[in-house]
Amino acid sequence: MLKIGDFSQLAQVSVRTLHHYDDRGLLKPAEIDDLTGYRFYSVDQLPRLNRILALKDLGFSLDQIGRLVQDDDMSAEQLRGMLTLKQAEIERQLTEGQTRLMRVEARLKQIEQEGEPSPYEVVLKKTTPRKIASTREVVPTLEDMAIYRCRLYDELYDLLEQNGVAPSTPEYALYHDTEHVEQDIDMEAAVAVDRVPDAPSVTEDGRLTFRELPAVREMASVVHQGSAWEIPQAIIALFFWVGANGYSATGPYREIHLYGRENELFRKDPASADSIVVEIQLPVEKN
Repeated sequence: MLKIGDFSQLAQVSVRTLHHYDDRGLLKPAEIDDLTGYRFYSVDQLPRLNRILALKDLGFSLDQIGRLVQDDDMSAEQLRGMLTLKQAEIERQLTEGQTRLMRVEARLKQIEQEGEPSPYEVVLKKTTPRKIASTREVVPTLEDMAIYRCRLYDELYDLLEQNGVAPSTPEYALYHDTEHVEQDIDMEAAVAVDRVPDAPSVTEDGRLTFRELPAVREMASVVHQGSAWEIPQAIIALFFWVGANGYSATGPYREIHLYGRENELFRKDPASADSIVVEIQLPVEKN
């Protein structure tokens, strides 16, 4: 048996922390002297203490840790499952923080450019019909957008392969909301296809749709070259032009990836997100 001070030195944990864990029922002394009240610990208690400390470092609350270690026979598989959930939570927080940081930087740049001529040139053009394959989902929040986009494009190309359809170019993102929203964003990930199967326009699982992007007589268009995080500035310039020139939107705006496939590019070189070429299109009509 070790006195609490000696056990503290061995475990590299303060006596105060050991008292706190005792009060919370996380780690009781192996023995307490009835006369002196001195607390003694066993070396055999180190694995439990180390598990508590590891879970604490991973961000679990003491209440959560208490539930996790209440059963000394908790299997490694159970612990692995909990840690996997915590890993996913931390990764999500990192992604959300990175996304928020990029949005702030883009907004700062927008403020710096106020009062200066817009770097974007908006043109009107006609577009022809184009066959596309797509998968569509409602993205819960802007912070979720990066994760959902990545998953949607992966799913799109996997489904095309399963259905024996070769993708063409370009790759699209279509946004179907009629106003700017930061929650429940209706997004469609799509890619042009030269041939569609004889099967129905929607696959049995309902995830893959084949349809035609209609021809548009008047399409307002702007090209963005630069950081992916600054695309919203191009969208702002596009809608400003639409309003200033007496037009109204008549359909969802299209984001056309002129650089290739989004996931392939960003996975190969994440820094490439700082230098991409994207065309933003919006169907319009004169008021």
